[in-house]
Amino acid sequence: MDFRKLIVAALAAAVAGGAGAQAYPDKPVRVIISFTPGSSTDIVGRVVMSKVSEYWGQPVVAENRGGAGGSIGSREVATSAPDGYTLLINSNAHTVNPAIYAKLPYDTVKDFTDIAPLASQPNVLVVNATSPHKSVADFVAAAKAKPGAINIGHAGIGSGTHLSTERFIAATGVKVEEVPFKGTPEVITALLSDSVQAYFAPISAALSAIKGGKLRALAVTTDKRNATLPDVPTLAEAGVKNASSGLWFGVWGPAGMPPAVVQKISADVRKALADPGIKEKLQGLGNDTMDMSPADFSKFVREEIAIYGKVIKDAGIKPQ
Repeated sequence: MDFRKLIVAALAAAVAGGAGAQAYPDKPVRVIISFTPGSSTDIVGRVVMSKVSEYWGQPVVAENRGGAGGSIGSREVATSAPDGYTLLINSNAHTVNPAIYAKLPYDTVKDFTDIAPLASQPNVLVVNATSPHKSVADFVAAAKAKPGAINIGHAGIGSGTHLSTERFIAATGVKVEEVPFKGTPEVITALLSDSVQAYFAPISAALSAIKGGKLRALAVTTDKRNATLPDVPTLAEAGVKNASSGLWFGVWGPAGMPPAVVQKISADVRKALADPGIKEKLQGLGNDTMDMSPADFSKFVREEIAIYGKVIKDAGIKPQ
């Protein structure tokens, strides 16, 4: 093939690739949500992707694949075809897991395409409304008085709720029994039945139970109070320093996706997050929306992997 034919072939391939991106999506898009139904990852992901589905004129079929700190769902997406028709919605557990699991069935950096962040929110330390603990100080005092007697649930090793628990333990020096669950709804059920006595719950998943008087909120894990629970102090305000930790969510795809498809998904997700109705709904659940290009999100993901790696190491947690 001579040089001119090579040029023509390259141009034809570029046109074909562009046409494919313009047509995307021309069939339903499957979204794997890495935590259980009713979890904060599930709630935020479904709110945003329902709007994206409207833009696309195609169904966005959400499937929950919970377990192992979100790594079960992540593995499914990592091994899927990189055509944009299988996406992942995960929490920052995605960036915690490399430090938690010694042998993940994928490479968090190499096997995914970073597409867009969605939102961030605090976890909130909650107890049953019938609990004798009225404040963080009460809770810490009780835990120190009877080491190991209090059970704290979390949504699986490597989840954001697990990380908040570990940071709290490191900051206070308490000895408690950690009980892992498959997801947030399961922990809240256990909390309401008093099988566990506390939980660092994602605010969006616990808000209705808090406002309904079933759970008592003791503190939020972020550096500032949350507008949905303005009377609930931060951990720092409650006397626990160096324990702040937020929760955030994002969209990923398998490695090797066409750049034009990545840009389209990113643009439509960002458009959905800017929609007044979606923004209001997310903020009403305690979220702050996030906005980054794929390149900026990729940089953010790598920074978070490094940060959580240090946090996990400093907490003395050994990879499983």
